Amino acid sequence: MKHKNLILSALFLALGAVLPLFTAQIKEIGDTLLPMHIPVLLCGLLCGPKYGLLVGLALPFFRGVIFGMPPLYPNALWMAIELATYGGVIGILYKKIGQRNVLSLYACLLSAMVAGRITWGIAKAILLGVANKPFTWEAFFVGGVVDALPGIIIQLVLIPTVMLLIQKKSN
Repeated sequence: MKHKNLILSALFLALGAVLPLFTAQIKEIGDTLLPMHIPVLLCGLLCGPKYGLLVGLALPFFRGVIFGMPPLYPNALWMAIELATYGGVIGILYKKIGQRNVLSLYACLLSAMVAGRITWGIAKAILLGVANKPFTWEAFFVGGVVDALPGIIIQLVLIPTVMLLIQKKSN
């Protein structure tokens, strides 16, 4: 099982690195569609919390070094904190809930999304505060909710669909 999780985690890391290329590395489109979130969330669900957390933590730095996006500081840092939260939280909740139905999957997914957005906001506020750049509640709401709404909707549709297909295939 450990080898399977390592291989899947590497696959999710690679997928997370490549998916943003479909947004042509345009920051605004990536901020809207959130392409790195999907592999991290799936990793947390399929491989467990520690793998989801580690893939989420590594992914922004991995992409930053290989493709130059996101910039390593401060963007990759606050993204790593956010994505690690997504992968860890969804993995922990999905493991603890034990039930494998759509309702429990949505509960885990929504909880991880809220936790990830909160940590993103806190990390961004701290890192921008160090640079003497304010990060207001309005900026948090616009960046974390309004601008991200298309990506949030994609996650809410795609993640459960993929998980249901995987469960159906394994039965």
